[in-house]
Amino acid sequence: MGKLTATAVAAAKVTGRYGDGDGLFLLVSGTGSKSWVVRVQKNGKRRDIGLGSAKKVPLAKARADAAVARSQVEAGVDPVAERRKAAGIPTFRQAAAIVHAESKRGWRNGKHQDQWLSTLEAYAFPTIGDMPISAIQSPEIRDLLASIWLEKPETARRVRQRVATVLDWGFAKGYRDAEAPMRTISKGLPKQRAKPAHHAALPFADLPAFMVTLRNGGETAGRLALEAAILTAARGGEVRGVTWDELDLDAELWTIPAKRMKSGKADHVVPLSPAALAVFRRARALARADAKLVFEGAKRGKPLSDMTLLKILRDMNAGCTVHGFRSCFKDWASEVTQFPNELSEAALHHAIRDKTEAAYRRGNLLEKRRAMMAAWADYCGGGSGNVVRLAVAS
Repeated sequence: MGKLTATAVAAAKVTGRYGDGDGLFLLVSGTGSKSWVVRVQKNGKRRDIGLGSAKKVPLAKARADAAVARSQVEAGVDPVAERRKAAGIPTFRQAAAIVHAESKRGWRNGKHQDQWLSTLEAYAFPTIGDMPISAIQSPEIRDLLASIWLEKPETARRVRQRVATVLDWGFAKGYRDAEAPMRTISKGLPKQRAKPAHHAALPFADLPAFMVTLRNGGETAGRLALEAAILTAARGGEVRGVTWDELDLDAELWTIPAKRMKSGKADHVVPLSPAALAVFRRARALARADAKLVFEGAKRGKPLSDMTLLKILRDMNAGCTVHGFRSCFKDWASEVTQFPNELSEAALHHAIRDKTEAAYRRGNLLEKRRAMMAAWADYCGGGSGNVVRLAVAS
């Protein structure tokens, strides 16, 4: 230590690394800026730790800071983490806001973005929101979950996961000494009863009569969207978000981009039956001339809400969900047709769990699916679907 002087530091102009001894270096960049780093080594691993700009940190302080950093490393303490702690540890509420802002760009679902913070606001912030994230341990997390663990099991599990995400972020940033103690917390909570998560579905035998009632109820964007969802076997969110540039009505195709699919991995091409084409053409007659969305909601440029379609079903006393019509389609294809299972699975865009099967099934079976969707539309309209089905089967 002591190879450099204050005068030498001020005079250093040439790009390079100037050693002072005991691992302390002055770095001069190509732009002329100067900064301090200390090189430390522990258990055979070498690391350079920045100590700040030479304009703000004089030589004497750089030497003192370097000595502290070396002592911390020798004692098994991370100097960078300690510096972050000294800068101020955020509360859980502050940390959650930062994590939400950093993470939401990677979420495709806008509804999920909103719910992520709202669940914490409702169930976590009242008890731990103003606590420093370094002080939150198992008892506090267990107690906030206990009140909803059995009453609202799904919500409670989401809160647990989101609290863990915030605390793990705090650990990664150096604000906590350990990750979230979620395993311990789970052991301190009662066992939740498993409930089936099936979506209520209409028996396919009742579908033709349902379609008559739906079509006689008036020409609205909501009713047309529901009819499109049934005829294409698509998810409600995929239908509500469909744009005109996804549709090629001349080619009778609807291409849903990967970013709007549940898996997010590949585009999904949907062959449109004549009945489905008719629905989209009727929707065009209702839409604004400059609208990008096929089924625009009450707010300009915004899609219909999921509650719009659900309200239609409730008003009709249908006793099912929008998603349940996918099950209705699957039951019909499996029980009364000779279409192979791979066709209905492709139509529903389900993931292929068998890697070998997935490797061989490279095509999208488009033309065969076109025949199946035409048969489905025929059945929905009161026909048997037999003519198209038997033609394909033969």
